[in-house]
Parts: sequence; structure tokens; C-alpha cells
Amino acid sequence: MFGVLFNGVAVLLSGIIGLLIKKGIPKSIDKSIKNAMGIAVIIIAINGIVSNMIRVGSDGSLHSSGELLLVVSLAIGTLLGEILKLEDRLNGLSGKIESKFHIEGFTNGFVTASSIYCIGAMAIIGSINSGLIGDHKILITKSIIDFAVGIVLAASLGIGVMFAFIPVVLYEGSIALLAGLLSNFLVGDLLIQVCFVGYALIGCVGLNVMTNNKFKVVNMLPSIFIPVIYYGILQLLN
Repeated sequence: MFGVLFNGVAVLLSGIIGLLIKKGIPKSIDKSIKNAMGIAVIIIAINGIVSNMIRVGSDGSLHSSGELLLVVSLAIGTLLGEILKLEDRLNGLSGKIESKFHIEGFTNGFVTASSIYCIGAMAIIGSINSGLIGDHKILITKSIIDFAVGIVLAASLGIGVMFAFIPVVLYEGSIALLAGLLSNFLVGDLLIQVCFVGYALIGCVGLNVMTNNKFKVVNMLPSIFIPVIYYGILQLLN
């Protein structure tokens, strides 16, 4: 669990540093930084989608796969999220936090940072390696990246970014504890597809940063589990 805790501390510290920097940033510049961060997050999402979707064949030709499952995952996952009203529940909880502690924009920073930190192959593979064989190299590398990103995010999106260390520790910690089971299941095409859907959600997060929350990303989160269910059914049928 060392790698998981190291990542959580890195996220927490980067949020604190970012908040200290934010105090000296004028509102006019703050808006420009948010737009820049939105573009950066969208580029990260596009890079993740393309790298997971496009494959180079043995003859050098390009092939794409997973588009249909992506569409189905987003559709079914978003429907489930809407039925469960996940976004409304989170907004209700964050609203209480904002009113009690006089914090503005908590949800936006929290959801944006949590999505960026938790979605991706480094979080999954790094946690499996950490829990299974005690190899923390991937998570430590991820922590350095998250630390740099977190400072900029907290400086533009506020205190919600700092509290993203909670889902990071819970998410990566759960994977590390279940590493023995997940190492044989969450690999290959399934891992690619989960990351594929995840990066699509990150793209929506980037658009939200630039357009003041037009996409209900929290309601779309169940989409990540649809590929897992799909591949699980395939294994049972085979």
C-alpha cells in the first residue's frame, strides 16, 4: 500500500500548494487558466482515446476497434447514472459542504481532479503491481505527474482538488487489495476498453471546465463498469 499512500499524499500536498498560489491570482487571469486547463484535459483525453482505439497491424496498416462498445457503454452507463441521480446526490452533499464551510465551486474541482487522477492505465496497473508484488514504481511515477497537475488544477479550480486524495486512496487501495483477483481479469482488451471509456469521460470533464458544467459527468461514471460486465458475460458464455 506504500505506492497508494504516496500517491494520496502527493495529491493532497499539490492541492495545498495550488491553493496558496490561487490566493495571489487575479480573477481575470484565473478564468484564462481555467480555459487553458480545460484544453489541456481535452488533449489528454484525445491522446488516451486515440492510443487505446488505434492499433498498427503487422503490415503497418492502422486498425481501430472498440467504438461500438464505447457508444453502448456511455449510453447504458449514463442511463443508469440518471436513474440513480448520482450527480444530484453529489451536488446535494457538496452543497452542504460548501454552505457549512463557505467553500465555492467544491464539486467542480473535486470531480475534475478525481477523474483525471483515477482514470487511466497507470492507476490500475500501478495499483495491481503495488498490491501483488510490492512494486511501487508506476504509482510513484504517477504521483510525480499528479503532483504537478494538481498544483495547476487547485490554483484554478479551488479546494475541491485537494480533497480528491480521498477517492484516489480508496480507488487505488481497493485495486491493490484485490490485486490477486484483478491481475488475471483486468488485462488486455478489457483494460484497454475501460481506459477507452474513462478517457471519453475525461474529455467531458475538460469541456465542463471550459463551459461551466454542461455535462453531468458524475451520471456518466457507471459507463466505466459496462465493459467489465460485457467481458464478464463473454467469459461465462465461453
